[in-house]
Amino acid sequence: MSIHIVGIIGLVLVFLIGALRPINIGTLSLVMTFLVGAIFVGEGVKDMYSGFPVDLFVLLAGVTYLFAIAVSNGTVGRIVEGTARLVKGRRALIPWIVFVVAALPAMAGALGSAGVALLAPLSLRLAQRYDIDRRMIGLMVVHGTASGNFSPLNVLGAIVTQAVARGGLEMSSSALFLGNLAYNVALGAVIYLVFGGPRLSRREAKNPQSDLADAGAAVSASGAHGFEVSPADATHDAPPDLAEQGEQRAGRPGADQVCTLIALLAVAVAALVFGLNIGFLAFAAAAALHLIFPASSREADKKIAWSVVLLVCGIVTYVAALQRYGTVEAVGDGIAGLGSPLVTGLLICVVGAITSAFASSAGILGAMIPLAIPVMARGEIGTTGLVVALAISATVVDSTPFSTVGALVVANAEDEERPRVYRGLLLWGAAMVVTAPLLTWLIFIVSAA
Repeated sequence: MSIHIVGIIGLVLVFLIGALRPINIGTLSLVMTFLVGAIFVGEGVKDMYSGFPVDLFVLLAGVTYLFAIAVSNGTVGRIVEGTARLVKGRRALIPWIVFVVAALPAMAGALGSAGVALLAPLSLRLAQRYDIDRRMIGLMVVHGTASGNFSPLNVLGAIVTQAVARGGLEMSSSALFLGNLAYNVALGAVIYLVFGGPRLSRREAKNPQSDLADAGAAVSASGAHGFEVSPADATHDAPPDLAEQGEQRAGRPGADQVCTLIALLAVAVAALVFGLNIGFLAFAAAAALHLIFPASSREADKKIAWSVVLLVCGIVTYVAALQRYGTVEAVGDGIAGLGSPLVTGLLICVVGAITSAFASSAGILGAMIPLAIPVMARGEIGTTGLVVALAISATVVDSTPFSTVGALVVANAEDEERPRVYRGLLLWGAAMVVTAPLLTWLIFIVSAA
């Protein structure tokens, strides 16, 4: 049996068993990586380890560690308070404010994961404060970031245009940027409608605006839980030193809050402006805060979203193995050999969407565009149209919880909301895998043919 067939069967089994039994899909993926690699390929353990996404592990663990400290000591509560005062109760605008704020760093050249890592935790707490569907806010962060993916300053835009240029073809960079921007704005409107946006202006939040003075104290006093509780409950659950600190949070900020805010700003500048690794930056900031303020950082390392880390790192490790075996390239070569250019264009977008849902979008685009060069070189379908369709198909699926940005949203959701957010992003991501290739094919390829 072909290794490509075995690999695909293994992937199907992982999701089938994970859907039927209460077991982390990441665990199954690591087991499948070992079984397929050892039995059918004869790989050594070192080769299997090579596919483990160390960068993703550091990113997820570091960011959730840093923001666990920021939640425990009340810094996030204060940031949410300040944001709540700025929006002045206009809840219906909050999702769109989040969308725009998420888009700006990506348009300026920041990696999508860096922007989402910083914005998702704060946006989800703001959604909690205003009783907004966390799935809506999470998806607005993801697609806001995605809308800036192909700006002239963004690395994804450079990857695409350079790959086309190396193939001896020309395309419109402005059409790529504007087409992707318009598609994600349209998706933002759909998200807003589907997840209850119109109702935000017609009903009040569960936490009324008058409670703002108590928000910082409640978040601070939540201690090990990391989420808001009533001040009365907090005095029973929190350690005495934290409870006493919590009573002062509604007034002047404490030294731990000031230092945490400075640390968050420093991480943001270092990652977004200087391009340093945000995962290591987050770990460094969290470790420093934990050492300096051990009382208010107590047990923050236990709040790292380990189940999400296992889930994402496991599935990415297995997909990396499939890429090493040449499965993705084999499928792409088979598609490129088809006779009909229009059908070939659609199938290329489908493969790009499916594989990018579990792997790096930059890596998939770097691999799929060269496969599409012979199809575009025939001149029967437009180069710009196929590139735009493929680029959108391979990036809007980043909303799945298996991608870096999707995983960051799930990892930073509240414990009680995390399963709901995971299911929401999983269903939305599946919808993107199904609809994006077809819609972009119709809009950018068929209409221009």
